[in-house]
Amino acid sequence: MTVETLTTFFGWMAVINIAYLAFATVAMLGLQSWMIGIHQRMFGIDEKDLKLAYFSWAGNYKIMAVVFAFAPYIALKLM
Repeated sequence: MTVETLTTFFGWMAVINIAYLAFATVAMLGLQSWMIGIHQRMFGIDEKDLKLAYFSWAGNYKIMAVVFAFAPYIALKLM
C-alpha cells in the first residue's frame, strides 16, 4: 500500500466522519423531542440524562474521528 493510497483512504474516511457527525448533530437538534420520546420508552431514562448522553456521545465521536481519521490524514499529507 502506498502513501498516496493511505492518504486517499484517510481523506475519504475523514469526509465520511464529518458528514455523519453533521447529520447526527442536525438530527439531534431537529428531532430531539422525537428521539427523546423513543429512547425514554425503550430504556426508561430521564430526559435530562438523555440530553447528557447525546452530548457525551457526540463529543466522544468527535474525539475518535480526530484521532483515527483526521490526524492520520494530516500526518500523511505532511510526509
